[in-house]
Amino acid sequence: MKKLSVVLALAGVVSLSSCNTAIGFGRDLRQLGTGMENKAHGRTWDGQQEQSQDTLPTY
Repeated sequence: MKKLSVVLALAGVVSLSSCNTAIGFGRDLRQLGTGMENKAHGRTWDGQQEQSQDTLPTY
């Protein structure tokens, strides 16, 4: 019976500590989606306007 209570207490601690990991993973996915959306709309990954090919120097 004592082993069961130790296992349940340990499982509770592990499940509570993984909460920050899940939140961080969700934030990473949100940033990934925002970056992909920016690229799809012709902007850089961080949302700035991309330079057109006309403004780049030719060699």
